[in-house]
Amino acid sequence: MPEHHLLTEEQAAEVLKELQVEKDKLPKIRMDDPAVVYLEQIHGKIQEGSIIKIIRKSETAGEFIAYRLVING
Repeated sequence: MPEHHLLTEEQAAEVLKELQVEKDKLPKIRMDDPAVVYLEQIHGKIQEGSIIKIIRKSETAGEFIAYRLVING
């Protein structure tokens, strides 16, 4: 499974500024996704609207970083 990291509010704001994108335009990840459920075991309850950073290994790029907006449904 790719690495998943919960961003702080400050980190999320920095990422959105860097990507020049509105939070609601990010791809989504549901709160019941197994990766979010796992992160909740580490961080406690994850709020809707939080941003998750996903790091995937890539043969061509070395690693690929994606961001997902946590949604309820």
